[in-house]
Amino acid sequence: MTPQDQSKAAHDICTRAPVVPVLVLDDADKARSLAEALVAGGLPALEVTLRTPAALDCIRAMAEVEGGIVGAGTLLTPEDVRAAKAAGARFGVSPGATDTLLQACIDEDLPLLPGAATASEAMRLLERGWDMLKFFPAEAAGGAPAVKSIGAPIPQIRFCPTGGVTPANKADYLKLPNVVCVGGSWVAPADKVAAGDWAGIETLAREARS
Repeated sequence: MTPQDQSKAAHDICTRAPVVPVLVLDDADKARSLAEALVAGGLPALEVTLRTPAALDCIRAMAEVEGGIVGAGTLLTPEDVRAAKAAGARFGVSPGATDTLLQACIDEDLPLLPGAATASEAMRLLERGWDMLKFFPAEAAGGAPAVKSIGAPIPQIRFCPTGGVTPANKADYLKLPNVVCVGGSWVAPADKVAAGDWAGIETLAREARS
């Protein structure tokens, strides 16, 4: 899979819904039910961050949910890429980008949404063939005005801003022509996941979808 093919595949996934849930999960037993609630609420693309020991098991469970597209976030190393692909991840997300990480995703045919926070980082990825990127950390890096500013000289790049995106500011990003979707954790708050409040999470997903 070439970088151009990778970027197209990532773009196609990002167009499925305006919000990609960013999930930090400690309990794999809840993963399938959580994925079912989010998919039922209209959010099919799910990013499970590799920040907990349970993450890969959560990806395995979510990969079985009909209509869902589970990906692995916080990819940092080639080992992360291989483990995520083996667990059933259909795409990857990274906070930044290194040559070894990009090559590992090419080797494993895992579509990658690589992170960038500056024009130089975005240009370097565009030079390599990626034009669908994660803008991270979105709010800390300047928020929607920063994304808009980068879009002026580099309009061919599309972004999924993540990091500090909330229901209060998501519309500021989504109205920009160079933003395809946003990533956020508010659709699966830890208290609702712990309580197994799947109906409540489905409602939050529907609200995010709208």
